[in-house]
Amino acid sequence: MVEQAKRRSFTAEYKARILAEADACTRPGGIGELLRREGLYTSHLTYWRKQRKKGALEELGRSRGRKPADRRDQEIAGLRRRAERAEAELEKAKKVIEIQGNLSALLEQMLGTDGASGSTER
Repeated sequence: MVEQAKRRSFTAEYKARILAEADACTRPGGIGELLRREGLYTSHLTYWRKQRKKGALEELGRSRGRKPADRRDQEIAGLRRRAERAEAELEKAKKVIEIQGNLSALLEQMLGTDGASGSTER
């Protein structure tokens, strides 16, 4: 089974360190040696230099995607869901009780009329 390739990601600190090392290279072939040692391409250095020039390298240290929700917000959302469920169950229970009351009244009415007519027949 072949493992699927994964895109590499570099931290802002790593990029800054490599750029500093590349800028410090003075002898011929020094940058190529650095790139081979680190497994990088010249396009990496070019792109990272542009990012450094724009000031974007500091921004790259931040994580991407949605910001994590505050724990209190998660707890509030959970409590609201529980309250909504409890209210729905309460409404269901009220309907069941109402139906049971109606059924009980109907049965009493039916038994009351049958019981009264049944006692006169004897």
